[in-house]
Amino acid sequence: MTAPGSGTEIVIRLKFKLAEADDVPDSEKLRDGSAPGEAASEPEIDFSTKRILLVEDNLVNMEIANMILMQAGFNVETAENGKIAVEMVEASEPGYYDAVLMDIQMPVMDGYEATRTIRNLENKDLAGIPVIAMTANAFKEDVEAAAEAGMQGHVAKPVDVGVLMRTLTSVLR
Repeated sequence: MTAPGSGTEIVIRLKFKLAEADDVPDSEKLRDGSAPGEAASEPEIDFSTKRILLVEDNLVNMEIANMILMQAGFNVETAENGKIAVEMVEASEPGYYDAVLMDIQMPVMDGYEATRTIRNLENKDLAGIPVIAMTANAFKEDVEAAAEAGMQGHVAKPVDVGVLMRTLTSVLR
């Protein structure tokens, strides 16, 4: 039996750089400059008339995102990789999907490649569908890579519901 105050002591020292304003992705900044979680000044959109294609290879993440979106009123369809998402968009009528929430790291076809493929579809109405990255890749360079691939927004995982809804509201206006 060990006496109180005796035993192993572990000390961990970590150095972290404080984030600069430029380090915060634009998707987490509101138009009025307020911080995430603060009240948005824009009027709400009726999401019950909107259909989202949710592209996510992790079933747990897909279920959570699906639940969040359905509770907000969205009609949700899912794809488990970028190739399936491209096929679903290509087979749809223009306007069938209002937006695509696209994971980045997926098997078969990643989110960047899928978005570039969608942007190059022959039907320009389908090629112009809003695509939002929803990914754990949350550094400034990841936000920039999403924009370079043709995405209109970026939401970091784990998903902050307020940031997700503000991003969707902004893109769907």
